[in-house]
Amino acid sequence: METQIHVPVGSPVIRKIHVFVDELNVTEGALELIKELRPTWDISSVKTKLFTDGTTNKLVGCSVDACPEDVVLVRVYGNKTELIVDRDNELKSFQVLHANGCAPRLYCTFQNGICYEFMQGDALGPQDVRDPTLIWLIAREMARIHAIHAHNGCIPKPNLWIKMRKYFSLVATEFTEQASNIRIQQEVPSKAVLEQEMLWMKEHLSTLGSPVVLCHNDLLCKNIIHNSKEGGWFNGQSIGTDTRSFMSAHFLLCFLSFILLFVPDAFRCCGSGRITCFVLGDASHFFWGFWALIQAKYSSIDFDFLGYAVLRFNQYFRTKPTVMALQISE
Repeated sequence: METQIHVPVGSPVIRKIHVFVDELNVTEGALELIKELRPTWDISSVKTKLFTDGTTNKLVGCSVDACPEDVVLVRVYGNKTELIVDRDNELKSFQVLHANGCAPRLYCTFQNGICYEFMQGDALGPQDVRDPTLIWLIAREMARIHAIHAHNGCIPKPNLWIKMRKYFSLVATEFTEQASNIRIQQEVPSKAVLEQEMLWMKEHLSTLGSPVVLCHNDLLCKNIIHNSKEGGWFNGQSIGTDTRSFMSAHFLLCFLSFILLFVPDAFRCCGSGRITCFVLGDASHFFWGFWALIQAKYSSIDFDFLGYAVLRFNQYFRTKPTVMALQISE
């Protein structure tokens, strides 16, 4: 049993470019990479677009008018994100998903990021994921990812509890009297409460018998790309929920009904009730709450990570009674 991803035999070797991109000046660094990746492009004619929705990394798109369909995305890893993301496993996941038709082409890695293919389509918003047609497409694509066997024949071990414990250790010092950010003591549940809940979650959710499957792990609305001609794509590789458009009971039942049509038999056997415990927030809200605390400590991105952490922890405690009481017919 293991958690490491195995790259499919025959996958292309990833090109490595020895360039470091300053995350405070990503455009200049991106152009240096374009000189290597697209040597026929007139560098003075390259257009760049900085995407502002990312809260972990910085992303810039590069293109020229002569080849408008060929857009190179340059993703620059955020400060200290190697503490929370296994970059080697992320690259392997990217290769696995591309080999199975679930991710774009990966062009190269550089010292603090990657370059990959831009997929044409529209990034979804909260209103879009309530559309029954799009729900069906999202459920189908999620099921495709969950069905991928990426562990070389081994039965994978869940890494949720390992990651959560690691995240907790990275922010433990923020709960001491010496910590500089007083808001954490004022607005975030105490270290003792968080640890108690983490232990309770592991004990409770580990008994559900849910199979361990390959997951995307970062499904915010903006990471779901819809192409009306080709269907759906998931962007990024790191499942979480977007609290700002959190699922109503009706929406959740519709979504689970769709996804259970597509998932493999072993996954279907776990039943929608068990899936609900993860989807409604026991694991998801807690996990992303810790992530946001780490980002608040290290990230240079202009975003209220601490406020987001408070939002996610509060949502966890609000939905916990509902999750425990919810009974969905298997």
